[in-house]
Amino acid sequence: MKSNPFYKTYKWQQKRLEALKRDKYRCVWCYEAGKLTTTRLEVDHIEELEKNPDKALDLANLRTLCKDCHNKRHNRFKSSKKQWNDEQFEW
Repeated sequence: MKSNPFYKTYKWQQKRLEALKRDKYRCVWCYEAGKLTTTRLEVDHIEELEKNPDKALDLANLRTLCKDCHNKRHNRFKSSKKQWNDEQFEW
């Protein structure tokens, strides 16, 4: 995945900090589930940046997620389980 230059801008860094402060430096999804996660935090665009660039710096469109929740949100987990392929075996 290529990094978007937007995330290096001063305006984004400032808005990101605002979101982290507003969310008390904790993952909002974990917190809603009764778990406190305050490490490996990332700021997520609720409506994705590529689809809604006009909301890129809209605080109401941002939320703090831990890396695991952010990965789940974007389906970034790849199955590490080996799956059986029945066609490999003669029955």
